[in-house]
Amino acid sequence: MIKIFIADDHAVVRRGLKQIISETPDMLITAEAERGEDLLSRLFKENCDVVLLDISMPGESGLEVLKQLKKKKPKLPVLMLSI
Repeated sequence: MIKIFIADDHAVVRRGLKQIISETPDMLITAEAERGEDLLSRLFKENCDVVLLDISMPGESGLEVLKQLKKKKPKLPVLMLSI
């Protein structure tokens, strides 16, 4: 089972990703965040295999969050999302 953490400030995007991923039997959304800061604060509490990270979010941008995330969990795969 692939556990996924979604970080995107748009609820409709998160909902759409959850719907798509729910149709794949070996994938599961374990957590979601609206802001990069929320992702970073919950990263060690949530067990995930990959992060889907929006490049443009309020507060710190996805790129800034990515730098911090990679310092904390350098081997965690991250897929960046952009409109």
